[in-house]
Amino acid sequence: MLTDVHLHTIMPALPPAKLELFLPFLQFAAAEFGIDRPAREAAFIAQLAHESGQLRYMEEIWGPTEAQKRYEPPSTLATKLGNTEKGDGKRFKGRGPIQITGRANYQRYGDLLLLDLVADPAKAAAPEVGFRTAGLYWRRNGLNELADRATPEAFREITKRINGGLNGIKDRERFYATARAVLGVVTPPGPDSLFPTPPAPFERGYEAIRADARRRRAR
Repeated sequence: MLTDVHLHTIMPALPPAKLELFLPFLQFAAAEFGIDRPAREAAFIAQLAHESGQLRYMEEIWGPTEAQKRYEPPSTLATKLGNTEKGDGKRFKGRGPIQITGRANYQRYGDLLLLDLVADPAKAAAPEVGFRTAGLYWRRNGLNELADRATPEAFREITKRINGGLNGIKDRERFYATARAVLGVVTPPGPDSLFPTPPAPFERGYEAIRADARRRRAR
């Protein structure tokens, strides 16, 4: 099980007060979603560390920027995010260490976790909820099985499934190397050339935002 010493070593920029607050909820979510072996914990924590700035940012900083303005209806992006009412963009902005974004995703994750995140979207940034949405996303995308391989190739595949590419891979790999050392992860013997077929994508909203940005750049 992850301890405060593990977390501090992996994420030295995480303030001590936040570490103390977050740790029990992180431990609970890891147990709930089968992130219960050193190899799985190392990959999960490394990805969260990059995605959330070492858990310092549990919600999207709102400008709104030009990109964030497109979260609002009527727009193609708003439709993909399930944002139907004025103010939904900010109301359902990204929250959690692996951010869920958009009314439709708040509804879906809330239903699966038996929480009403549509009525109280700010709850998604609370550690008792945010780590559970991250754990749910992790398990439903088959990332535990990839993490079990404990190889650089498998970790890069995890990054692709989270990010759609290899954005920030060097930073992610640095966290991963530290987490592996701290948690005593050993790579099992054998080749690692084939990965299991990914399940149907279990999205969180970032995917639609990324696709929208690419479409606009291609104009």
